[in-house]
Amino acid sequence: MTRFDRRRFLKTSVVSAASLSALSYSRAADAPNDKVVLAMIGIGSTVPGSVGGRGRQLIRPFSSFKDVDIACLCDVDESFFPFAQKLLAAAQRREARLEKDLRRIWEDKSIDAVVVATPDHWHALATIWACQAGKHVYVEKPASHNLNEGRRMVEAARKYSRVVQLGTQSRSSASLARAAEFVRSGKLGKIPHARAWTGGSRPNIGRQKDSEVPAGVDYNLWLGPAPDRAFNSNRFHYRWHWMWDYGTGELGNNGIHALDRLRWILNLDAPTRIVAAGGKFFYDDDQETPDTMTVTYEFPMCSVTWEHRVWSRGTGDGAAVYGENGTLMFDREGWHVTQGIEASDKGDAKEQGVEGTIHQRNFIDCIKKSSGTNVSRPNADIEEGHKSTSMCHLGNIAFRTGRALRFDAQTETCLADPEANELLGRSYRKPFVLPAKV
Repeated sequence: MTRFDRRRFLKTSVVSAASLSALSYSRAADAPNDKVVLAMIGIGSTVPGSVGGRGRQLIRPFSSFKDVDIACLCDVDESFFPFAQKLLAAAQRREARLEKDLRRIWEDKSIDAVVVATPDHWHALATIWACQAGKHVYVEKPASHNLNEGRRMVEAARKYSRVVQLGTQSRSSASLARAAEFVRSGKLGKIPHARAWTGGSRPNIGRQKDSEVPAGVDYNLWLGPAPDRAFNSNRFHYRWHWMWDYGTGELGNNGIHALDRLRWILNLDAPTRIVAAGGKFFYDDDQETPDTMTVTYEFPMCSVTWEHRVWSRGTGDGAAVYGENGTLMFDREGWHVTQGIEASDKGDAKEQGVEGTIHQRNFIDCIKKSSGTNVSRPNADIEEGHKSTSMCHLGNIAFRTGRALRFDAQTETCLADPEANELLGRSYRKPFVLPAKV
């Protein structure tokens, strides 16, 4: 296995902010070769007993494509490198170059695209910097840590003519496409309301004291744009999801999938009013985000409700579209229509492509079809991903402020609510600063 040279890393990891200017990069992916060369950014994020982070899971589908070469693995925790290399070896691929600092990837003109599976608070900067460096981006959900970041990501994709695909796999599902066709056919009649939910049995994470940074971890780089704070294992791998500085709670973690599906199926744009309720009613631990939450979004023609109970065993995930002639139900079997009418079609969960390769294949195909400013838009283009992610942010803001929000989609601001508008962005720790203009 390639040996990771820590001394070399320490000497080269600091990159000045000036070197990140878009003008200093060539557009490496304007004319990709027969093989699309990838760098995987974020390959870990595990907790004891888990099956692995999303970045690790994405190695398998991308390494299964003969026209893709995973040339670089990047993570701030070098303990994840050996297993990731084993995954490549199992796919009969060569060992990848190892990096801790994602900024070194921008300098490599041979890399066409990056897969960003970092914590939420790194999604935007990694995507924007990659676009500026001329690289296409597959970024995991939710698109951003806050709403303002999402808009910058869209602007970067458009300005630099990059393919940017969000990891909301349902957008590549033939089954869900048929569900959208069925709803839009008018067979359900008028649809005043839709609902989505998740239940589970996430563990109580307890309370942990601050401690020393584990060996092999660049914690300063892990923090990136987030405030400087002592290391704590309850704010680190995977558990960062439940901390406002780094994650977006269960709404951003799982709600993004359900809300994105409902937006697509119902052809919704942006909500006009958002109300949330909930709290930490079950767990007494270090988690900051609510373990119980309900959010209602008002649109011009209907309302949509999200609810999660992360302590509730056996309830699973689901969604329902309530029409005057019947109800379209989504569950682990797929989708079907109940109450009043029979569907001429139904969806099988196996077709949804969530654990397959369809969504990743769409990303690669769009890269190969794109040339110069003529960009092939992927199934989960960053514009749609931003709009769905914004619903998660607005739900969290309504919860944190404790009041209803009125949202203006044109300006992407909350009307007459300075406190809420403050939460549309964040303060950034230098040099990890979101650019005002990309």
